[in-house]
Amino acid sequence: MAGSACLPLAQQQQVAVGGISGSSSRPRSLLNRALPCAVAFPSLVSLKRRSNLSVKFHEFRGSAVSQQVAESTSETVSDLVVEAAHSRSFEGIQTEQELRLAIAKEVESGRLPERAGLGMEELYRNYRDAVISSGVENAVDVSVRVIATVLDRILLQFENPFTFTNYHPRMTEPYDYYTFGQNYVRPLIDYRNSYLGNVKVFDEIEKNLKEGHNVILLANHQTEADPAVMALLLEHSHPYLAENLIYVAGDRVVLDPFCKPFSMGRNLLCVYSKKHINDVPDLAKMKARENQKTLIKMTMLLKKGGQLLWVAPSGGRDRPDPETNEWVPAAFDPSSVENMRRLAEAVRVPSHIHALSLLCYEIMPPPVQVEKALGERRAVGFSGVGLGVSERLDFDPIVSQESDPIKAREACTDMAWNKVNEMYNVLKAGIYGDKGCDSSTSSLRLAQPWRE
Repeated sequence: MAGSACLPLAQQQQVAVGGISGSSSRPRSLLNRALPCAVAFPSLVSLKRRSNLSVKFHEFRGSAVSQQVAESTSETVSDLVVEAAHSRSFEGIQTEQELRLAIAKEVESGRLPERAGLGMEELYRNYRDAVISSGVENAVDVSVRVIATVLDRILLQFENPFTFTNYHPRMTEPYDYYTFGQNYVRPLIDYRNSYLGNVKVFDEIEKNLKEGHNVILLANHQTEADPAVMALLLEHSHPYLAENLIYVAGDRVVLDPFCKPFSMGRNLLCVYSKKHINDVPDLAKMKARENQKTLIKMTMLLKKGGQLLWVAPSGGRDRPDPETNEWVPAAFDPSSVENMRRLAEAVRVPSHIHALSLLCYEIMPPPVQVEKALGERRAVGFSGVGLGVSERLDFDPIVSQESDPIKAREACTDMAWNKVNEMYNVLKAGIYGDKGCDSSTSSLRLAQPWRE
């Protein structure tokens, strides 16, 4: 699959779908790609005088349309045309039988590859079982309605594949992909056993953003559903943050037609993950150039001010400790933390860096080991989740007192990761230790604003 970057977009879609197996007994979720990552960004110093501000994401380039045209009225008209021409096979479906018949119809017509049809069938079964385990009334009816909408959007990606740019603003018209993603994940969250940590710090972050400051969140990364989980936990008390958060996203989530509809509803800065940039040596230079373009766009956004940026310096999703089998935040890459720290300084706009800790692995846990190929299998579960944010991280004392730049960046990284890990343990005690909000500490106060 890694070599598919050289293929035309339509063929890339076929390769991605070919990675979906319908034979494994292990369940898998819809969103089956690692999201944001540690990025193989070039040195910030080397970018100071660059003037090439092209923001087209090369691997997914489907035309020569510029970003300015993509944001114009003609692009909106184009979206409307795509919607009008879209098959409506999954509209109005009320039962499991109707859902399966609609899938079979699309496969038989040739509009949907057979393996994609099998993937859709499995997706429905896994999602239905997770919703049933929640104890909600009419779980099957809820599952049918949600998945019918999901399959409709996936089918559209086979008919008219969407092209992402380096910077992708969330799409809410002519179709609201943001709400679409929220509605898919919402039934999987046990709100009775979920917590938001440091509501007052989130208040401060929102205030800073509205005053034109930037905020960068250095976070652990647990599942493909992280963006939706975070937005759902924030939507009651901080909808402004939920809707304006920009995610640094790996290339896989903008390739697979099973993932793309969910990515379309998020603000994304698209990059190639540092872990996978050398998977195909012949493409490494091209990927580095595209990451430069994304970094330039990121710098432009931060220079404007008022930007909320989510970065996962680990370079991938968390995994369980092989000895204890306990899920723990993955170690941060010092170069990624240093890049964000230096970028915050370089833009000359007041910028604040916070640690962000997320616990939600049971919603859609990744495989135990990192996989290069697409098509990994995922479970879907119903679970309590948690999100906590730290006070502003002050790296200045470390940088000013440590003369060795390597030791300084390692110390800054340790500060950020230790804070994420500390908050993660509080969230874990609240969710899995039967302590709830009583697990709060002086540095992380848990709350459930959706119940107030």
